[in-house]
Amino acid sequence: MKRLTAATLVVAMLAVALPSDVRGQGAKPFVVPEAAALLPWAQQITVREEWLTKRHALLLPMMRRHKIGMWIVVNEEFHDDPLSQYVAPPRPYTGNRDFFVFIDGGDQGLKKFAITAYTEENLARFFDAPFTEPRPPATTLRDLYQQYKPATVGLGIRGRRGQTRSLGYDAYRFLAETLGEDAEKTFVSASDLIEEYLDTRLPEETAHYRAAVSVTEAIVKRALSNAVITPNRTTVGDVRRALFDMLGAAGVRTWFQPDLRVQRKGDDIATSRGFLAVAPESTVIRHGDVVHVDFGISYMGFDTDWQKMAYVLQPGERDVPESFKQAMANTNTLQDAVMLRHARPGATGGSVFTNTMAEMKQRGIEAMVYSHPIGTQGHGLGASIDFRSPLRSDTTAQNSRLRLGSYISIELNTATPIPEWGGKKLFVMMEDDAFLTDQGFRFFRPRQESYYLIKAAGSAM
Repeated sequence: MKRLTAATLVVAMLAVALPSDVRGQGAKPFVVPEAAALLPWAQQITVREEWLTKRHALLLPMMRRHKIGMWIVVNEEFHDDPLSQYVAPPRPYTGNRDFFVFIDGGDQGLKKFAITAYTEENLARFFDAPFTEPRPPATTLRDLYQQYKPATVGLGIRGRRGQTRSLGYDAYRFLAETLGEDAEKTFVSASDLIEEYLDTRLPEETAHYRAAVSVTEAIVKRALSNAVITPNRTTVGDVRRALFDMLGAAGVRTWFQPDLRVQRKGDDIATSRGFLAVAPESTVIRHGDVVHVDFGISYMGFDTDWQKMAYVLQPGERDVPESFKQAMANTNTLQDAVMLRHARPGATGGSVFTNTMAEMKQRGIEAMVYSHPIGTQGHGLGASIDFRSPLRSDTTAQNSRLRLGSYISIELNTATPIPEWGGKKLFVMMEDDAFLTDQGFRFFRPRQESYYLIKAAGSAM
């Protein structure tokens, strides 16, 4: 059988058979040239395992900074811990309960042990893993605890996020009963260690993440075009299904359902949890609509998050009204404030948010900022620049400091009154993935500064 790779998928599978009522007149087969840069699955694993070696080299200083003597990650059968693919080789683990143990061995350095139900040759490259039939995990865990006598045992408990509270009740009881009452008194939350470990980026990761963002951008551009949308006929559900088909064609997956929002003259503004509401799937996209897509992909252990805007031209129109352009310019101004003027390594997420909103008030721009860390998870760990943090008394997210090189999803919006809509506000919502430098955040791909244009039905433009 011919071996299919991400690159060959571009050639062999990217002719997406979208229904005729979804695709525009004369649409060509869907192609994402950027997907050719994605690695075949086997090569992805090879590269990620090279990263794992470098990540393990960073772990001991992190453990000492956070006063963790032993860190245990437990992977349950069909209930993977969100950390497993980042602390161990990114391969399937199907044992009833597998343990990845990291110990501060003092002068011996970092000691690493994989206690798994099934022996796996590859684990020996990263852990002290037995090749013969393993002993019962309880015996090995007790021996390790007695040998190293750590002052603290860090676990995925008492965290505020799923990545930092991932240890289940039964696994916790197993560890407590196995190691004993005295050991249980040393159990602490590994939350801060987990945050630093997942929020620390390697320079080698940048090019691969940029490739993922490029594919995300290409898919969204295609979705917000006449290749998919025929005004007055295509529905929101049609576009969503097209996005799913494009994911399959590109050989990647997503971590959340793609959403669309539609704004138009006359309709009331529907909201949900303080944001513009997602449009029902039955909504028909019409001339004069402003269409927004929220979309992301998963690739090589990374997630992307991306929001862009399109305008459906009225018959005879060749561009968006000037007031719409000003609305987008306001959002670009907000991006500049967050990224370039207020964000620096070491600044807290809360201070960046406060300073940004003060500038927007001075400029007379109605703004919202809800940016979040990204990378290993779409909603990652690290400093958030988010209006909701103080409302939740989430001091961790608010007071966490921006880490040089970390990735963030710059998610925000502005609301601008539109004269053509009788003063009704247009929300220009953007989301772009970026990385932190000494001079502030930089986008992985150029930001959107003009609307994607969807031609009027029957237009020859």
